[in-house]
Amino acid sequence: QATQGHFTIKTEMAVDGGYDWDGRWNHVRKFLERPGPFAHPDFEPCTESLQFLLEMCKILVIGAGGLGCELLKNLALSGFRLIHVVDMDTIDISNLNRQFLFRPKDVGRPKAEVAADFINNRIPGCKVVPHYKKIQDFDESFYRQFHIIVCGLDSIIARRWMNGMLISLLSYEDGVLDPSSIIPLIDGGTEGFKGNSRVILPGMTACIDCTLELYPPQINFPMCTIASMPRLPEHCIEYARILLWPKEKPFGETSLDGDNPEHIQWVFKKSIERAAEFHITGVTYRLTQAACSLEVFKIASSAYIPLNNYLVFNDVDGLYTYTFEAERKENCSACSQVPQNLQFPPSAKLQEVLEYLMENASLQMKSPAITTTLEGKNKTLYLQVFNFTEHTHFFYLGLSDGQELAVADVTTPQTVLFKLNFTT
Repeated sequence: QATQGHFTIKTEMAVDGGYDWDGRWNHVRKFLERPGPFAHPDFEPCTESLQFLLEMCKILVIGAGGLGCELLKNLALSGFRLIHVVDMDTIDISNLNRQFLFRPKDVGRPKAEVAADFINNRIPGCKVVPHYKKIQDFDESFYRQFHIIVCGLDSIIARRWMNGMLISLLSYEDGVLDPSSIIPLIDGGTEGFKGNSRVILPGMTACIDCTLELYPPQINFPMCTIASMPRLPEHCIEYARILLWPKEKPFGETSLDGDNPEHIQWVFKKSIERAAEFHITGVTYRLTQAACSLEVFKIASSAYIPLNNYLVFNDVDGLYTYTFEAERKENCSACSQVPQNLQFPPSAKLQEVLEYLMENASLQMKSPAITTTLEGKNKTLYLQVFNFTEHTHFFYLGLSDGQELAVADVTTPQTVLFKLNFTT
């Protein structure tokens, strides 16, 4: 709708029950209705591709934060109308500097609902459905309805859980993967002026867990080191975060918000002071932000060859991008379909298994629960709330060479099978 003088010219008109006016999708048609030097070799220009994007293709966006806002905007402007968004957070005032779908009046409201309302009101015909929930609150039937899932998450645990869910949806017939059961996962992440995006075809390409070594494991520093004998920049930061924040209460009775620049600046200042006291160097200030809508468009339209399969970029000093193919691991705990081997001597304790599950770079579990089958009955070996067996030797637990252990963890919706192999 445009205004000229005292006259209002209404350019929007319904076409086939929608809101498509002449020329609205010309920018998309250029990619879908004509050939080009970069098109997919098997691509045939046609008008049906646009209709698929507008009327049929269902996209799930996970996360409505810094990356999620960009994704929703870009997807909606590219012709995707049937979009769902999941986010468990509410809007904080510190989000407003970069999460542009939110306004001061929205503080305290669910991110997913506000983002959906904004897109639906701003872009005619778009139908974004919000879900103010955790991804773990949905079952398989919910995820099966989508053609593509794109993640704008800041949690490795959530990424791994989503990765595991899509792998659990795969169908095999006589050991052969059914391509129709594959739901592509597009994942993105940022840090400062650096970012990455990747395309995952579950069961075909490297999954999140295949390249878990790319994500550094969470390190917990001993409290005595933090308080008395700091040696690393990280010790100084943890000192300010864990000990000084609750003691000094710099912003009153409020918890530390990693999205609040004032909070982070305070931690940075105190960390520098702590580092100077102990002659430690290397404390730096970092903030975070990225985008992957192009890959959604390429996969949904089949017009161009998708990313294969990992892209990193850096625009700190000029613009630098690098693409490489992350390869599947034959023994990936998430997508290999084979039990994982655990190599331990017969004299080992269950505690050693727990430490391995949590500290191994390829597993990085958070709170594993271990069960097994003994004499035809299921037996729980370890639960975090009942840790009475963690220091018990394998012999007293009745475990033998070749024993299968089933491990459940927050990083995956499915139980992971391990086979215990005794070493000499």
